[in-house]
Amino acid sequence: MVSKKMYFEGHRKNRLSAQLDLPAESDPVAYALFAHCFTCTKNIKSASYISRALTTSGIAVLRFDFTGLGESEGEFADTNFSSNIDDLIAAADFMAAEHTAPGILIGHSLGGAAVLQAAAELPQSRAVVTIGAPADPGHVMHLLQDKKEVIEKKGAADVLLDGRKFTIKKQFLDDLEAVHMADIIRNLKKAILVLHSPLDETVGVDNAAKIFQMARHPKSFVSLDRADHLLMNEADARYAGALIAVWAQRYIA
Repeated sequence: MVSKKMYFEGHRKNRLSAQLDLPAESDPVAYALFAHCFTCTKNIKSASYISRALTTSGIAVLRFDFTGLGESEGEFADTNFSSNIDDLIAAADFMAAEHTAPGILIGHSLGGAAVLQAAAELPQSRAVVTIGAPADPGHVMHLLQDKKEVIEKKGAADVLLDGRKFTIKKQFLDDLEAVHMADIIRNLKKAILVLHSPLDETVGVDNAAKIFQMARHPKSFVSLDRADHLLMNEADARYAGALIAVWAQRYIA
């Protein structure tokens, strides 16, 4: 694939860093927008592997760092689930202005919940893919371990996530509690593909069952057998990418 580094304006006018992956030998048949997992970046290996699999099938992919993460500007402590939605919409608007609006939305983990929510506000998207996604974004509360009470009492606390320290503010918790994903999923009139590993210890596979049950047809579910939550094994990530590419063909023609 051919990759281009790009920047666009996020929800708070911060400059967000993005990478557009394009098929090497042909014009794209469609464009996809990829939302990375909670506290991850666009450069996580699984995102790269999935993107490569999609470009092989002629699908261009824009992946970007949410506000305050990776190479994007802004403070992570001031972000929340709603701001992720705003960043996704800004990314889609950027794609529409510079290339083509994304017909496919792909989200990994909390990014999966984010694309489900954002899809309702992106009429040009026709297909939505979740990978290891929670049925409700409030699921990330368990990652805060014993810091939830401290955050609620003092307004903020430092939390260790995957070996890195992040400041989480009470507004983050309040925002999660205000989200009602069930109504969004039930009323989302788009094709949905749910990918989830039955061995996922971070976001249990029961979340995939809930998303699938709430969603309207056309909907599909594929088990990513033996994969971990982050799809760090290249074969697992490429398999997921190949599945997405084949499934999406029906909705991008």
